[in-house]
Amino acid sequence: MTTPYGSYELTRFPEDPRDRLRAWDAADEYLLRHLDAGTGERGPVDLAGAGQITVLGDRWGALTTALAAYRPTQITDSSLTRSATAANLDRNGIGTSKATVTLLTTQDPPPEKIDVLLVRVPKSLALLEDQLHRLAPHVHAGTVVVGTGMVKEIHTSTLRLFERILGPTKTSLAEKKARLIFCTPSTPGTPGTPGTPGTPDAARPAAPGPWPVTYTVDEDAGYASGLTVVNHAGIFCADRLDVGTRFFLQNLPTNTDGARVVDLGCGNGVVGTAVQAHDPDAEVVFTDESFQALASARATYRANIREGRRTAEFHVGDGVAMLAPGSVDLVLSNPPFHSHQATTDATALRMFAQSRKVLRPGGELWIVANRHMGYHTHLQRLFGNSEVVASEPKFVILRAVKEDRPRPM
Repeated sequence: MTTPYGSYELTRFPEDPRDRLRAWDAADEYLLRHLDAGTGERGPVDLAGAGQITVLGDRWGALTTALAAYRPTQITDSSLTRSATAANLDRNGIGTSKATVTLLTTQDPPPEKIDVLLVRVPKSLALLEDQLHRLAPHVHAGTVVVGTGMVKEIHTSTLRLFERILGPTKTSLAEKKARLIFCTPSTPGTPGTPGTPGTPDAARPAAPGPWPVTYTVDEDAGYASGLTVVNHAGIFCADRLDVGTRFFLQNLPTNTDGARVVDLGCGNGVVGTAVQAHDPDAEVVFTDESFQALASARATYRANIREGRRTAEFHVGDGVAMLAPGSVDLVLSNPPFHSHQATTDATALRMFAQSRKVLRPGGELWIVANRHMGYHTHLQRLFGNSEVVASEPKFVILRAVKEDRPRPM
C-alpha cells in the first residue's frame, strides 16, 4: 500500500498466501490522502501537532500502520484485526513494543480526550452507533472527525448517526467508489438535537445508547425456549433469534452427557447456553473473534445459568486455535460467510479444519448453514464423512465425525 506517509507491506490475518483479498482498499487510501493534502475546501490535518489520534474500526491495521509515527490509538471489535495490526506493524519494522501504537477493544475505556477521530465505517450500523455514543464524551468542539468507507457502505442512516451523536455532518465526492465523512463536533444542545458548532469546550455527557439489547426466547426454540439473550451492538440479529440459529436449536444433539462442547463463533452465546441449561454437567467453551460477541455470550450465560454450576470458558481469538488438540467432544457452529463486505467461505473452512484438530477421535462437528454454501463437500473431504441431520428449504444441519485414524490434510 503506497500512501503519502510511506509504502507498507500489509496482509490480512491469519496470513494465507492463497488469499486474493487485500488488507486495504480505496477508502483507506482516500482517507490517508485527505489527511496529507486535504479534500476540497478542507485542508490537510496537522497530525504532528494534533494531540491524541484515535482510529476506530480499522479493518486490518492499514490506517494504524500508516499513521504509526503519530502514536495513534486503535479501537476495534475484531481480535483478528488486532492481530493483523500487530503483525503488520512488525512486518514494516514498527512494532507495538516501541509504544508507537495503543491497541484497544470496543469493550475497553477509550482515551480520555480525543483530538482526531478517524472512523472506518463498519458493516454494522448498530456497532457504529454504539461506539459513537461511547466516544462522544471524549470528543470536544475542536476534534477533527473524518470517516471513510466505500460508497456502498455509507448511507443516509450512517450520516444521521454522526449528525445526531456528534454534530453537523457532510460527505465528500466519491473517488474510486470511496467516500469521506466530515463531522464537526458540537457541544450538546437540547436532548435529541445537535449542539452548537465551535462553542467552547464543555463536558460532553455520555448520551445513553440503546445497547445492549435483552430479549426472551419464545417457544419452539428447543433447549433455548425461555432463555434470556443479551446482545451487545454489532451482533447479528440483535432483537430476536435469527432463522438459522432457531433451526439449529431445534435440532441440537441430545446426548452431550457431560461432554466438552464448543460454541464456535458463539455470537450472543445462546447455543452454548442452551446446551449448558439442558446438561448441567457439560463443559461449555465459547469462542468468537469479536470482543462484542464474547461480552454478549458472557452476559447471556450469566442471565441463565445460576452461580455454583460448572463455570464455562470464554475465549476471543481465531476460531478454536487456542484449544489443545484432541481436547473437545463436540463443536457446534453457525459459521459466517462474510469478511466485512466480502463474501467468502475462507473463514468457515478454517473453522472446520481447526475443529477437526481439537476434536477427540469420535468427536463431532455440527454446523448449520445456508444450503447454497455446499459445505458438505468440504466436510467430506476433510473428515471423510458428512451427514445431513436436518434440512429445510433454506438451511441444512450437517454432522461430521472425526475418525480414529488421521486423514491426510
